[in-house]
Amino acid sequence: MQDVIIVFNSGSSSLKFTVYDKADSQQATVLLNGEIEQNPKGARFHAKNHDGAVLVQEEWPETGLEIFDHLFHWLEQFAQKGRVVAAGHRIVHGGADFLEPVKITPEILNKLDQLTPFDPLHQQATLAPAKAIAQRRPDLLQVACFDTTFHSTIPKVARLLPLPRRYEERGVVRYGFHGISYSYIAQRLAQIDPELATGRTIIAHLGSGASLCALKDGKSLETTMGFSALDGLMMGTRCGAIDPGVLLYMVQEEKADWRTLVQTLYHESGLLGVSGISPDMRVLREMLTKDASSAQSVQIAEALSLFVYRIRQEIGALTAVMGGLDGLVFTAGIGEHDAVLRHEVCQAFSWAGVTLDEAANQRHDAIISTPDSRVRVRVEPTDEEREIYVSVLKFL
Repeated sequence: MQDVIIVFNSGSSSLKFTVYDKADSQQATVLLNGEIEQNPKGARFHAKNHDGAVLVQEEWPETGLEIFDHLFHWLEQFAQKGRVVAAGHRIVHGGADFLEPVKITPEILNKLDQLTPFDPLHQQATLAPAKAIAQRRPDLLQVACFDTTFHSTIPKVARLLPLPRRYEERGVVRYGFHGISYSYIAQRLAQIDPELATGRTIIAHLGSGASLCALKDGKSLETTMGFSALDGLMMGTRCGAIDPGVLLYMVQEEKADWRTLVQTLYHESGLLGVSGISPDMRVLREMLTKDASSAQSVQIAEALSLFVYRIRQEIGALTAVMGGLDGLVFTAGIGEHDAVLRHEVCQAFSWAGVTLDEAANQRHDAIISTPDSRVRVRVEPTDEEREIYVSVLKFL
């Protein structure tokens, strides 16, 4: 019998999961990765083993809680009559109270539900599998890990928003996100590059969602996301930091309501909004390569330039907050794979002592700065699922 631990990383329309072998906790052996994409007619389920071989592709008529019945039945068959012994969950918001991973109970679920107004789009999506399992498998150990936890070390002055104090009393302060990813990278740096782990390092988590974290003495000192995951850098479909006057204009001149603002700021902005084409950096680069002279390509080029410009702005701000820069770490999908972006970002910081090794950058090497660069630049894959898995083990 094979005991397994399942880690959920939920989005608004898809449910990604990773299955680990509980018996091999030292190596954190991944047995499979899967995803469930829901639609009005049911769900599409597919899974691959750790080598990338397709294990299953199925269309399920089930929706809601029945999806988890089907998933657990399939997992236990895959595990050769084994069993799922625990589940770990990425939960977007832990608020001011949840500063470390916690065992999920009905009381905990209720408290996390109360944080939904802080992030109405993401909180419920990440809580959904935990709620479903609690109803279907109340005996199963479930552990919540929070994107906000890692940033609990940010100074109070950096948490405050310049609003009337009544908002602070309601919890309307800066929290920061992508903390599970940053926690993994910080621990990874402690193993492979202690100087950066304890120095003044900026971690750039650049994917469809994007943010930066100022890591000093191994702790989060500042980050670009604030009260919500809408703040900071320009992203795939999110605008990032924006003048509040623009929102007032939308309300006044366009009569925009809450739903319109959500749709515009979360789903129609960022790379998608400025390019008018796609939120996917790979698609935009390919289109620009094919034809750089069309009006469409001009918009694409402007979108890519704005994305890099905002990253440069925020790196400069975080460097000032830390009083200098010793290291820069690129991670997540764009950060790990887009050599052009890394070149453009690093080129802007030659004044700070960044010297890029162009050949190493093109190869996506672990270290892409030259030996004489005053700032060490690394490319390091993140692994949020592994970080959650390790947290779950502590509860077993």
